[in-house]
Amino acid sequence: MTTVAPPRRRVGDDDRTTVLRAEARALMDAARSPSAEVHLVEGQLFVADGSRVYDAAPALVAEVERSVAAGSEHELLDRLGLGGEPFVADAPLAPPPVHAVSLAVAQTCNLGCTYCYAQQGDFGGTAKQMPLDVAERTVALLVAGAEPGSSVNVAFLGGEPLANRRVLRAATERAAALGAERGVRVTFSVTTNGTLVRPDDAEFFERHGFAVTVSLDGPRDVHDRLRPYRDGRGSFDTIMERVVPLLAGARRMQVSARVTVTPGNLMVRRTVDELVERGFSSVGVSPMLSAPNGHGELQAAELEVLLGEMVDTGREHERRAWAGERYPFANLENALREIDRGTHRPFPCGAGAGYLGVSAEGDLSACHRFVGDDAGAMGSLDDGIDDVARAGWLADRHVHRQEPCRSCWARYLCGGGCHHEVIHRGRPACDFIRGWLHYCLGAYGRLLPLREATKGP
Repeated sequence: MTTVAPPRRRVGDDDRTTVLRAEARALMDAARSPSAEVHLVEGQLFVADGSRVYDAAPALVAEVERSVAAGSEHELLDRLGLGGEPFVADAPLAPPPVHAVSLAVAQTCNLGCTYCYAQQGDFGGTAKQMPLDVAERTVALLVAGAEPGSSVNVAFLGGEPLANRRVLRAATERAAALGAERGVRVTFSVTTNGTLVRPDDAEFFERHGFAVTVSLDGPRDVHDRLRPYRDGRGSFDTIMERVVPLLAGARRMQVSARVTVTPGNLMVRRTVDELVERGFSSVGVSPMLSAPNGHGELQAAELEVLLGEMVDTGREHERRAWAGERYPFANLENALREIDRGTHRPFPCGAGAGYLGVSAEGDLSACHRFVGDDAGAMGSLDDGIDDVARAGWLADRHVHRQEPCRSCWARYLCGGGCHHEVIHRGRPACDFIRGWLHYCLGAYGRLLPLREATKGP
């Protein structure tokens, strides 16, 4: 049965949306810094190189503003002792050892999500499942290339990976055994739609300490419209029933929810509130920016609503943090963590570098989104990892070789945006990303006193 596309939400048709859009536009405007080197946020000086954050007294704020207007930020940073050799080199990286793989163990799915990057599981081809031999060869290659004492990760994706439960479990056991023999720590993750989860899956995932991500797109009414079964039936109630053993049995494993945001489910705050209440250890949202058929892609006005919703959700995280309560909004928690550690990177992720996707047939790609896509081809299990292709990828995709990235203050926090989305749609979300990071920098400064106050002696 062909599912009917949900109606595109009319933005600006209620007071809440109007207010959120206005706040989002104000954030986007504030985040459009004319400087690629420094950015001011609520009494803080953010230095792009090294993603460093400093308190800035009013006199320094004024000095920074004068330097930006004059185009002399480098001289100011040198005078403040904040210059020196760049943290991110301009030279392309050599292909690093592979430390993570994602296995498309089931290129098939029982749901009919029309926006799915995997085109309802089969990546635009024939539905198929990964043979055990392919999975075992992949984990053997991964562990053999790791140094003793290091860590590697095996991720299972699809389609719906639990449609090939036998191979998922066998590959896990094989990877764990190989890791123990070589002295390599192997961690595991799985992204599932939740409809096929069984109680014994919960036991298996707990035993191996899996990070389990369940795809959910909102409360029942919203989710069932966006993620129905192929015959049109809603899937929400089934998922909630099936994930109970996961949530109840989580000790070593972590069970999070991931929300793909399309024009049909922009209500982020309502969604996160409900999923946190249901007991997920973390709830994150991801905007749909590139879909195979263009369906569900967010446009500029909808990105404004999304930013407003995310900031509203972030403020709830701040409120609950000060009240001593947990509100695991992953997008903000991850951003705060990266700001705190001074994350600076020339790429958005490890795709094509330390991370590769593996198709059911054993073809290697830059990541799980490039399965079946020649734009991210990286060799095969039969022919080996194509390090020439990886080297070219790392040279071409470096943030210093992207525009408008190299003139953006947020480039080393953002890394240039998802490679798959950029290659297939460009960069429609730069204002959204900068606005979100501007808010996160402000939240970091506001929450820092709380963290300092709760630190032990």
